[in-house]
Amino acid sequence: MWIADRWEDYELIDCSRGEKLERWGEVYLVRPDPQVIWDTPRRNRHWESRNARYIRSESGGGNWEKGKLPESWDIHYRELTFRVKPMNFKHTGLFPEQAANWDWAMNQIRNAGRPIRVLNLFAYTGAATVACLKAGAEVCHVDAAKGMVAWAKENAAASGVAEKPVRWIVDDCAKFVEREIRREKTYDAIIMDPPSYGRGPGGEIWKLEQNLWPFVSLCAGVLSEHPLFVLINSYTTGLSPSVLSYVTESVFAGRFGGSAESRELCLPVTESGLYLPCGASCRHVFA
Repeated sequence: MWIADRWEDYELIDCSRGEKLERWGEVYLVRPDPQVIWDTPRRNRHWESRNARYIRSESGGGNWEKGKLPESWDIHYRELTFRVKPMNFKHTGLFPEQAANWDWAMNQIRNAGRPIRVLNLFAYTGAATVACLKAGAEVCHVDAAKGMVAWAKENAAASGVAEKPVRWIVDDCAKFVEREIRREKTYDAIIMDPPSYGRGPGGEIWKLEQNLWPFVSLCAGVLSEHPLFVLINSYTTGLSPSVLSYVTESVFAGRFGGSAESRELCLPVTESGLYLPCGASCRHVFA
């Protein structure tokens, strides 16, 4: 497991009966989590005195049951600052378990001993973009949703890296990579957080199990001659972390060398002392 255990502004307090109780700064949220299949006692008072709870609808989707809840607020992770906003489908704009990957990517960039260009695909609200910029990299941030790219710019400003060398791109990730290959543009590191399922701007259907292999193969065409790393995140339930390693080693190792390591990302649970699995990551390191 890779454990995100250096947070101060975020805390996974407890989890039981399909829900988790979290502290985001001074705001307490209850959100559903499909991994939480156990029924343990809910002793913490904030289960009842939370600021908001996301309620799933039987017909799909859901809504926030709100008490005293700000529209948005900032939380800090070490030297990084992020803007949190409760949004549709239970999300807040930040996946706190990814802090383990932010730390790792920043260390890779800072220890590289050379300028590093990072391509962040399916980049969402830009937490990884901000981390890489803070570490001194040049970043190209790509996401198909205009609103998410605007949010990422807010996070960059909040962390004091808005003036760093970054390109903000609103585009379909596969089409953008194809154009970068034609332009012979290369990157030393690639980060990708592809969805389990989605639709492209032209109605194209994306399914991770079907599309990950060809997409990773495509991305090999934008790696520099001496790449540093590739980081792939997956939140697809039932997909083993070792599958991600097999994909990257099959695509990259013969041409670029290096090796992959894949593990579950986890958050420590304060009440139980256990760790909640929150998806998987693969780190393929070349240098």
